[in-house]
Amino acid sequence: MLRNQRTIKNTIHCEGIGLHSGRRVHMLLKPAPADTGIVFVRRDLGNAEIEAIASNTSTTSYATTLRKNGAAVQTVEHLLSAFAGLGIGNAFVELDADEVPIMDGSAAPFVRMIADAGIQLQDRVQPVLKVTKPVFVRDGSKQLAIWPSDTPAISYFIDFNHPLLKEQSLNYQISEENFIREVSAARTFGFLSDVQMLQAKGLAKGGSLENAVVLGPETVLNPEGLRYHDEFVRHKIMDIIGDLSLIGMPVSGHVVAHKSGHGLNAAMVSKLLQSPMNWVVLGEPEKAVAQREHAVFQESAAM
Repeated sequence: MLRNQRTIKNTIHCEGIGLHSGRRVHMLLKPAPADTGIVFVRRDLGNAEIEAIASNTSTTSYATTLRKNGAAVQTVEHLLSAFAGLGIGNAFVELDADEVPIMDGSAAPFVRMIADAGIQLQDRVQPVLKVTKPVFVRDGSKQLAIWPSDTPAISYFIDFNHPLLKEQSLNYQISEENFIREVSAARTFGFLSDVQMLQAKGLAKGGSLENAVVLGPETVLNPEGLRYHDEFVRHKIMDIIGDLSLIGMPVSGHVVAHKSGHGLNAAMVSKLLQSPMNWVVLGEPEKAVAQREHAVFQESAAM
């Protein structure tokens, strides 16, 4: 069912460190007018704006990075997941560095920030991309599909060669309540050997047991253990919610993922946007429909 667009009511601030850069960053979440979308603003670069849309996706190795006109912001997926999970489609995100703070490695701190700021309904309908024919992407054994469905859901399967992970799967029914309860607190995770390798490459400088689940050869190294018995697959669902939000509107369909990561998630966003015959947009103004159809016709004619 269609509903109105949303933003936050008040500006709210947080600070933390970047997972990969290790640098201190201050972040402000601000209300934005209807039809703005999520826009990152680099205050340290003269307020350079980077819209959270597919065409600004730059890299997807270990995190999702957005780039526009030389300005970039990395590790955006957890914050985008919180916005999408709570139905927030319009907001400005001001930063004084090139990375969203990692906080505790999950979306839960951002959910709390949004709750503290309050949610404001706006006077425009929120368009929804409804999948009418299946769309598939694949990379070796990694597969991702979106099927038509009247009940939006995500079915995720992971398979790691580790005694604590092995195979995990979860069928997640998309709703704000389920996002808060079932996936928002699931933290990013990695293997100790991978963390050491990344740090040797100058990445994960800010990684610690305070913002990630770290797995040794046989055990979880975090003293507090896991937040969910299947925290790993829940975090993957949280990630894909953030990555798919780069489509620019909610997606109505059944997402089925097998060992997908940021790269394949980005490939799905691109494939979906390039397959207009496989979906319809509900609640889209007639003018916007005409503009989009013209753009698709122009792109097809140029091929």
